[in-house]
Amino acid sequence: MNNKTFLLKFFCAFGLLFSISAFATSLPTIELKIGKEVIKVEVASTAASQQLGLMFRKSMPDNAGMLFIFDQKAAHCFWMKNTLIPLAVAFIEDDGRIVNIDEMKPQTEDNHCPTRAVRYVLEMNTQWFDKKQIGAGKLVEGLPKP
Repeated sequence: MNNKTFLLKFFCAFGLLFSISAFATSLPTIELKIGKEVIKVEVASTAASQQLGLMFRKSMPDNAGMLFIFDQKAAHCFWMKNTLIPLAVAFIEDDGRIVNIDEMKPQTEDNHCPTRAVRYVLEMNTQWFDKKQIGAGKLVEGLPKP
């Protein structure tokens, strides 16, 4: 490989990583409340932001997460390819009630799906829901209307 090819590939890779990093931090944030817990979440409501999700991040603050808002209720399944941190995922109905919660291992392609069609999905650090004693049926307050 000559120097020009190497430099071109290097700057393309750097540009892609910079774009991902800039995009990941430019999502809108909102506060949600689950019981007595107040969390700050990034909102992924576009196809591009939903596809990227929390991929390539090395950490996430304790009471932070990502809320996915879909246009249609469906069995929105999640997987962890290119996601470096272990996460817990809560599938949430339109009324804010948690349908089910699952734990997801980093860099896997296992599907994690809701037990019913949902519009909202909340990702938090692994075991967050368990540590806070939050389970199915608990109400998530502050969800934006689609």
